Amino acid sequence: MTDKATKDATTTPTTTKSEEAATAAESKKDAAKKKLEANSAAPYPDMGLAQEIHRVLINQDFESAQAVADKIAKTLENPSLYETFQTYLVQKFPDQASQITFLSKDELKAMAEAHKTKLSELEVALEEAKESAGDMEVMDALVAIARFAAKSLTSQEAMDAYQKVLDLPKLSSGKKMDCYMELARVASFAHSLPTVDDTASPPATSSTNNNNKTTTLASVDDWIDRADKLAQSGSGDWDRRNRVAVYKALQYLLKRDLGKAAEIMLQGIATFTSTEICSYKSFLIYAALTNLLHLQRRQLHEKIINGPELLAVAHDIPIVMKLIRSYYDCDYKAYLHAMVEVEDILLNDRYLAAHASFWMRELHLLVYKQFLDSYQSVTLAAMAEQFGVSVEFLDLHASHFIAAGRLSAKIDKFGGTIVTNRADWTNAKYRQVIQKGDALLNRIQKLARVVDV
Repeated sequence: MTDKATKDATTTPTTTKSEEAATAAESKKDAAKKKLEANSAAPYPDMGLAQEIHRVLINQDFESAQAVADKIAKTLENPSLYETFQTYLVQKFPDQASQITFLSKDELKAMAEAHKTKLSELEVALEEAKESAGDMEVMDALVAIARFAAKSLTSQEAMDAYQKVLDLPKLSSGKKMDCYMELARVASFAHSLPTVDDTASPPATSSTNNNNKTTTLASVDDWIDRADKLAQSGSGDWDRRNRVAVYKALQYLLKRDLGKAAEIMLQGIATFTSTEICSYKSFLIYAALTNLLHLQRRQLHEKIINGPELLAVAHDIPIVMKLIRSYYDCDYKAYLHAMVEVEDILLNDRYLAAHASFWMRELHLLVYKQFLDSYQSVTLAAMAEQFGVSVEFLDLHASHFIAAGRLSAKIDKFGGTIVTNRADWTNAKYRQVIQKGDALLNRIQKLARVVDV
């Protein structure tokens, strides 16, 4: 019995140490999880919802409109956004809107009152943090208010709340980058909303219209530029810098600066984490299309068609990859068929829809140039057969590009042929070298005279 008691006494501390180690490990795991959640991007405003709203409006898809309205009411609980969406549908499509079950004004007012209560609670927590806690707790309280506003209040209220965070005297550069990126999303979401006639149906829940497109603080570009300056200076961790790069690439995409957008997006495929601004599938589409117009054939094959980053996820964007492969394989009929499917993708994306005609024009021009580079002259009938279109369509389409100076060719209507006018790049470069050489020799001779004197 004594030996047994001694054995029990010796094993008990070992079990206790084991439990303590397990508890410590769990505590570290919880702390790491909390740190990761604190550093992760805020999920609101929901840019995926902005895409859904765009698709409803562009396609006049009133079946999806009900799902969007329910999401705004139940997930975001945003009465101001709900009213903007409802008012637009009622004003533009009264017959179809009558089939959608909207919340009543009383329900929206009740939601707005609940938000006032929630906001008061957050402000009380802020005051308590100012009185009895440190700078970190005050910052966390202000961020909580800003993120609540981004989710459930108006865009202007959200921007004002984030500005208070930025006004803090001891805000780290990483937190500043987070605020700038979240402000950029707030402004972007506000710009994506439809325009409504406020005089026709005055808001019942808020004096501030969520559809304020002239934000008083700064534009989307301004916020992204501020975040980018911090990233360029080395501030923030690698995740924040990668996310800022994605934000900047999307702005380049909106400005049609495809060269810069293509380069950033190609580099960002392997490190993409910015799901708060766009989905990974959408980012792959942007990267593939911009690089199709930007890269030369050899680079296109190396970096897109056989690139390890896109090759691993090509199954997620089959239509776009079909377009790229048919272009590289010179399968022009398949290319034009793929373009029809790609046009639907362009129109249903809020970043691409505004420039859909530009994209279709550039994709046509790209393939025409590739085809004509192989010939000094070719009949319209032969080219039309390769593309699977009529001669009349090809004649009209190609003549527009030629007249605009985008296609180096001319159409012989009598002979029914297209004759290419290839620029002699070798001789042009030779003449350029001679001219620059002459200018350099003249400068050297002038310098020699000055030295001799």
